Amino acid sequence: MCSIFKAEENHIDELNRIAYESEAWWGYDSEFMERFRAIYRITEEYIRKNPTFILVENGSIIGFFSFIKSENETELEYFYIDPRYIGKGYGKKMWDSLKEYCKETGIESFSLVTSPQAKGFYEKMGAVVTDEVESLLRKGRKIPKLEYTVGSE
Repeated sequence: MCSIFKAEENHIDELNRIAYESEAWWGYDSEFMERFRAIYRITEEYIRKNPTFILVENGSIIGFFSFIKSENETELEYFYIDPRYIGKGYGKKMWDSLKEYCKETGIESFSLVTSPQAKGFYEKMGAVVTDEVESLLRKGRKIPKLEYTVGSE
């Protein structure tokens, strides 16, 4: 049975591993992945400042998600599943927990930026593409920006 818990500082290494391996799952080259590691590194400060949650089953972290909230906007910053569990329904379970968190905390909508390969998952969950933005990882690479309205599915 899966459970969701608030991430703690002792989870940082595992979260960084999952994020890196999950992103690498798409077959990116080593230069891309080194930039990813440098830019999207999860830190103790990040965990303290931003709501971050882990999906756990049988004592193992399967995936995690995290929001960055500002006065005007909420953004889904991380949503990663350990590659060993991709395609087995854990993404949907984690998305359902994410929606529940949003409802409990009054988040009505949020934006997210993702790789082109993962866009279909978010669309399947009910998110809508609103724009394309420049990737921080590769100059000239455009990636989709989506918006999700909680309760819209």
